Amino acid sequence: MDLTLKVWRQDGPEQAGRFETYEAPGIDEHASFLEMLDIVNERLIADGREPIAFDSDCREGICGTCGVMVDGVPHGPVRGTAVCQVHMFHYSDGDEITIEPFRAAGFPVQKDLIVDRTAFDRIIQAGGYISVNTGAAPEANLIPVVKDVADRAFDAAACIGCGACVAACPNGAAQLFTAAKVSHLNLLPQGQPERYQRTEAMVETMERYFGSCTNYGECEAACPKEISIDFIALLNKDYRKSKSRGRWAS
Repeated sequence: MDLTLKVWRQDGPEQAGRFETYEAPGIDEHASFLEMLDIVNERLIADGREPIAFDSDCREGICGTCGVMVDGVPHGPVRGTAVCQVHMFHYSDGDEITIEPFRAAGFPVQKDLIVDRTAFDRIIQAGGYISVNTGAAPEANLIPVVKDVADRAFDAAACIGCGACVAACPNGAAQLFTAAKVSHLNLLPQGQPERYQRTEAMVETMERYFGSCTNYGECEAACPKEISIDFIALLNKDYRKSKSRGRWAS
């Protein structure tokens, strides 16, 4: 198939960006979206031109490294799928596709389609772990976990930290990401000792970089793992408790 790409190009964080148009003829419909960009880049390099910079790693929809806006939608037209797993048979011959970086104050553009998502790392560093000293680690199967709780924790842990929720949110909020990272620990027995300390620290770190949630629900729709906004309600509940129970009470 023959495609026309309108791609955001930006030389650096302090540089002005612009859209550039590229013709992409002869693209195999079974190629993935990122493979299509690879082909375009190979042609640009062969012509002595600067290739399009974009993030990718596993290309299996697991790592969360990839992430671009495709025709105004984070990760493109296929719901519940990261852009690396979108294939070109979802498009038609002659289509024009607009590709740009995630647009959010918390994700400053570094170059072309690459944004700086280290604000997510700072949220995790604030409390996205279990640090209680319990001595030698017990056999995991000796700790009983109710199946419903285990299933919900697993659903939250599916978050790959790609940032699509932030890019989709009109407020540039990161509540769904933070809620997923808080909840998958807070739901489990191992996460209880630091539950409210964790919640307060991660929420207040999040608020330094991102906007506030007003329940648009765009985050859930854009999430490649389809994580429910119900976790945001759980986050808000635990945050209120962290403020009302006293310093680090459980």
